[in-house]
Amino acid sequence: MAIKDDGGPCVSADIAAGISPAAALFHSLADETRLRIVQRLARGEARVVDLTAELGLAQSTVSKHLACLRDCDLVDYRAEGRQSFYSLTRPELMDLLASAEHLLAATGHAVVLCPVHGTQPRPADAPSTLQAEIDHDLTQLDAQTGNENATGEAVS
Repeated sequence: MAIKDDGGPCVSADIAAGISPAAALFHSLADETRLRIVQRLARGEARVVDLTAELGLAQSTVSKHLACLRDCDLVDYRAEGRQSFYSLTRPELMDLLASAEHLLAATGHAVVLCPVHGTQPRPADAPSTLQAEIDHDLTQLDAQTGNENATGEAVS
């Protein structure tokens, strides 16, 4: 997989200057919205309007993430009249994601609790932007687990 030197909309120029192709690939897949788009496109091609309706996202959000995936050569489109139909360019991407799911299952989803990349609370002296990310992640986790926090306590 080739990553553009300028990094495209997914990878900033600063990151692109020192990032390996494998890291760039995983960076492009690190966003939940992009993963949802990839999973939807694994079932067949779709238009932006289809993706917005099925995923409950704004058109601008879907377009931004499709641009990232296109820049990484993971997604492409074909024009039919005034419509564009998006599809995966590399079906083996789904094998990679399936392997990731198996790895997560084998580790008991330990990455969710990882102090660096997971959703456990950070030290009190963590920067405020980091705390905002944590709060966002915990909110998402609460929504996914039926309004329970990471320790299983009910959240009001």
